[in-house]
Amino acid sequence: MIFAEKLKNERQKKGWSQEGLAEKLYVSRQSVSKWENGQNYPSIEIIINLSDLFGVTIDELLRNDEELKEKVIQDSKKLAYPKIKFVFDMVWLLGAAILLIKIASLVLNHFTALNIPLMGGSFLWNFGPLILMIGGAIGSNELKDMYKEE
Repeated sequence: MIFAEKLKNERQKKGWSQEGLAEKLYVSRQSVSKWENGQNYPSIEIIINLSDLFGVTIDELLRNDEELKEKVIQDSKKLAYPKIKFVFDMVWLLGAAILLIKIASLVLNHFTALNIPLMGGSFLWNFGPLILMIGGAIGSNELKDMYKEE
């Protein structure tokens, strides 16, 4: 049985109208109608809510509907993408911040009487920004390409 049929059967078992189910899910009656007619699929959040409302597992709702399973998989990947991209962006920004600190200290040391030491060794200050910025940029670009293909 595909998702649309399961949804309609479970709703009717509870004695709810499409309007009644829509109110419980905070969606329009038209959305419920489209789900039951197989014209559209709900988001993963709605599927979780349906599972709770009907007292069935998500697996029972999704098991035999390949198209819906694929949609749920794609939705979950889209949810993960911004989090992973944020990590790569932060790595790039850390590299840029280290580079700016080095430049600022060199300028201040050259044009003022200040002598600001750069702790941590020359490798960190000379190659750290380069490694972090290139790593963050490559990671972000690879991630973008990976999600663009799918």
